[in-house]
Amino acid sequence: MNVLIIGSGAREHALAWKLSKSPRVERIFSAPGNAGTAQLGTNWPDLTPTTGPELARRASEERIDLAVIGPEAALAAGVSDALRVAGITVFGPSRAGARLESSKAFAKHFLERHSIPTARYRVVHDQRHAERALEHFDDGVVLKADGLAAGKGVVVCADAAEARPILAQWYGERKLPGGGTSIVMEERLEGREVSVMAVLDGVRCVALAGACDYKRAGDGDTGPNTGGMGAYSPAHDVLDELGLKRIQNLVIGPALEGLKRDGIDYRGCLYAGLMMTTRGPMVLEFNARFGDPETEVVLPRLESDLFDLLYAAASGQLDEATMPTFSTSACVGVVLTSDGYPQASRAVHGLPAFTPLEDESTVGFWGGSTLRGAVVDASGGRVLTVCALGADLAEARKGAYEAAARYEKLLPEGVVIRYRSDIAERCAEPVR
Repeated sequence: MNVLIIGSGAREHALAWKLSKSPRVERIFSAPGNAGTAQLGTNWPDLTPTTGPELARRASEERIDLAVIGPEAALAAGVSDALRVAGITVFGPSRAGARLESSKAFAKHFLERHSIPTARYRVVHDQRHAERALEHFDDGVVLKADGLAAGKGVVVCADAAEARPILAQWYGERKLPGGGTSIVMEERLEGREVSVMAVLDGVRCVALAGACDYKRAGDGDTGPNTGGMGAYSPAHDVLDELGLKRIQNLVIGPALEGLKRDGIDYRGCLYAGLMMTTRGPMVLEFNARFGDPETEVVLPRLESDLFDLLYAAASGQLDEATMPTFSTSACVGVVLTSDGYPQASRAVHGLPAFTPLEDESTVGFWGGSTLRGAVVDASGGRVLTVCALGADLAEARKGAYEAAARYEKLLPEGVVIRYRSDIAERCAEPVR
């Protein structure tokens, strides 16, 4: 089988790495790909992830058997629709299904319409409307830009006084992340966050292993929101096996039924960002694709064949034979970023390759980057996600930070990378 992976980040590198281990996969193509995917197959650096007609034409020429779409922008642009019209089997929902992520207002209405637990909310379209809506949120409010904002369109405010300057900036200065004019305002929930990714084939669904990610730039969940600074799996400190089944019954299953009732044939990954509250699990957000960096810590634990799972879902044929199985090992991932991220994404040149351990208990997944001979040029931002497996989270955390420290020592003079030092600290022994 020939597989096309659309995207250029660490998530896409992780997908390519896991798919390359399938005996059914012969060739892997990535558009545009990165330094990691270049070592696993063929990159198409001339194609951007949102160019549906061009991707469909190239995929047809190369006789692609399965296309896997990574980034949300590609799904929102209807790339899956263009590929399907060309006769390509696609793992990734249509543009209609991707609205669960591309519009937070659409997602909240969907959740309410199909009785899926979520926070109380209001949707506003101008500053005056937003100011009035603040009266309904006495215990803090979460402001969410409606459109795609690369993980940077959410601000948690303790009270109205904290929210007003954000609203003034977004509306008064016309700096609403992702563009548009709509904002979702919702009650601030208390609890622990957890991510659950599920695979849907239009009729059936199966939840994957749970994971916890870290969105803030600094230790102790300080600083601005980012696309993700690290993650760990399993998330047994937040969600045990019984809890995962409950999520399947309360969230994933009802979401699939809601999609069917709405006439949407959803074949791809549905990511549920959840807050575990005293009232039960509440959906914070839906994403229409694999999470990043959650994918990087879930896939190393996957023991079954990833190609079989994705191809079955894309073909509408999920069954017992293709159900995923996971090891009892834990995995921790630490994201290494360029200096100044997320406010600035400075390019970093001449980086050494990351060498996995022989047993692949430690692996590295490149973000946006190109391979230049034996070195890597990174476009900046999230440069490399270093992941380690261990018997438990403490061992995995130790391995990830030791690997990050080893890699840091190999950097050229003058190159600075940053990473949080507290990934998985809350559920594992401190690094010695």
